[in-house]
Amino acid sequence: MTIEPARLPLMANAIRALSMDAVEAANSGHPGMPMGMADVATVLWTRHLKFDPNAPFWADRDRFVLSAGHGSMLIYALLHLTGYERPTIEDIRNFRQISSPCAGHPENFLLDGVECTTGPLGQGVAMAVGMAMAERHLNAVFGNDLVDHRTWVIAGDGCLMEGINHEAIGLAGHLGLGHLNVLWDDNRITIDGATDLSTSEDIKARYVATGWHVTECDGHDFADIERALQEAKADPRPSLVACRTVIGKGAPNKQGTSATHGSPLGAGEVAAARETLGWEAAPFEIPSEILADWHMAGEPGRAAHGAWAGRLEASDHKAEFERRMAGDLPEGFSLESHIACLIGEPQKIATRKASEIALAAINPALPDTIGGSADLTGSNNTLAGGIGTFKRDNYAGRYVYYGIREFGMAAAMNGMALHGGVIPYGGTFLVFTDYARGAIRLSALQRARVIYVMTHDSIGLGEDGPTHQPIEHIASLRAMPNLLVMRPADAVETAECWEIALQQKDRPTVLALTRQNLPQLRLEAGENLSAKGGYRIKSAEATRKVVILATGSEVALAYDCAAQLEAAGVGVDVVSMVCSELFDEQPEAYRADVLPADALIVSIEAASTFGWQRYTGTGGINIGLDRFGASAPAGDLFAHFGFTAEAIVPQIQSKLNA
Repeated sequence: MTIEPARLPLMANAIRALSMDAVEAANSGHPGMPMGMADVATVLWTRHLKFDPNAPFWADRDRFVLSAGHGSMLIYALLHLTGYERPTIEDIRNFRQISSPCAGHPENFLLDGVECTTGPLGQGVAMAVGMAMAERHLNAVFGNDLVDHRTWVIAGDGCLMEGINHEAIGLAGHLGLGHLNVLWDDNRITIDGATDLSTSEDIKARYVATGWHVTECDGHDFADIERALQEAKADPRPSLVACRTVIGKGAPNKQGTSATHGSPLGAGEVAAARETLGWEAAPFEIPSEILADWHMAGEPGRAAHGAWAGRLEASDHKAEFERRMAGDLPEGFSLESHIACLIGEPQKIATRKASEIALAAINPALPDTIGGSADLTGSNNTLAGGIGTFKRDNYAGRYVYYGIREFGMAAAMNGMALHGGVIPYGGTFLVFTDYARGAIRLSALQRARVIYVMTHDSIGLGEDGPTHQPIEHIASLRAMPNLLVMRPADAVETAECWEIALQQKDRPTVLALTRQNLPQLRLEAGENLSAKGGYRIKSAEATRKVVILATGSEVALAYDCAAQLEAAGVGVDVVSMVCSELFDEQPEAYRADVLPADALIVSIEAASTFGWQRYTGTGGINIGLDRFGASAPAGDLFAHFGFTAEAIVPQIQSKLNA
């Protein structure tokens, strides 16, 4: 059955009513955007969006991204009205409360149907670009029968102003992602007031210039909205639909003003809005006939899902498709044979090169990976294993040239990971995690399997100098919850770190890799020791008095220090602290054995010492760099800043003799 056009305004008013009621009850929230975009959202969800409320994770559903996440009541209302199991009306009554999954901004891990966490403006659009990329890639691999869906975005002025929007739309236009449609809530209002306070740019012209199709509509004229969405779907380019709307539509005294943006309307204005809209139902009540209309909106999607399930059942690709969408690695996948080769032929190479060698083994065996770099392919060593370029005439390719778009790359990788079916990895210099940090944080918050290949991890990069030499970056990344930060010491640890990163279904990984060559310290095959986070890579020969903790390139330096101390009769353990997050997850007995209370604990890392004190204690020694670097060859820099055995051993001996 088709919903009669005359019913659409009533259905849209249900969104408005729930939005203003929830915000009013919470005395907190943003009613203006959901009230202003209710008409557009109603047309989208009843006429165009392919979804099945009974199967929120159906692989070929359309992806809906509320990039303007502050208007979260829009998606909560839509999910409830169309028949998703949650949010219930009780959840909506408790909007923004600890007991409710209806958080202030949509969280993908709280509600089925919320495809990604949004709120940091612009990132929703950028993640949608990644979702559209994943869809086109999987379509090229599995065909139209299994993968043929669209990504729809509702974005506001703030999303389009943020710098990441420029990166994201440039990439999408270049790649010709025609299944991506952005519906712009063109209400010309931000928190401070009218947009002309801060901007006079021609947004539509900007999108046209980046290769997008652009159209517009009256966001309160249902027929005009329908026309614009049909036009967007028909065009082979990504589309921007400028929906001219009135923020807070229906609130007679406040609509069209910033007063509706981020504050409750107030009891008097809510009552006036009910009268203006002709909405007679009590707060949080939806008339049964309107709710029935909304439930009907999911019927086309249920039918499409049923037909798709039949095609999947008959497909020769069924098992592989289901494996990839479940995020499982192929049965028996491991890097044991690759590591055995490394053990058999030890090499002194940079860990960025070791990463490339690992990828040469990973990519042919794991078709899920999609790699890339922010214009540093030759420096990050991220292109390996014979994977072709992902581009508009070859979506089957698995390597993305992101250009100088670190933030856009990271956000797009989040979108790919959240879409499912692919495992994205991408590279830049570790210092440029500053440019990508907002997206890395959302990787961790959203529990997305994204692998960040961050090379040039210390002053060891040399002559490029302080602007390119990361100092505080490792410590600051370690402070981020649900993020693995791995700094391997040699080729074997690098391979182990890749294996660990690929196994993480619900958290991202940063691989911090060197530019300079490092000796191979691991010379025996066995279990993946890096999985313990920190492990004893060298045991004391004399009676143990010192434990040296080190990461990455400084593990070899720790060996040199240990050799000098052992020659003086001081027993030294060397611990490679590959990943402090994994070490902290180990049993207490294991950690106590690695870091015994009766030893002097010394940390060595060519970066900020911040955070090491929790392992070394107040009586330990922290060797690091709590200032910016300098421009010189790597060896000169390490000597200048005291990263030599000759500089460190006397400090340890002095402490022991104190």
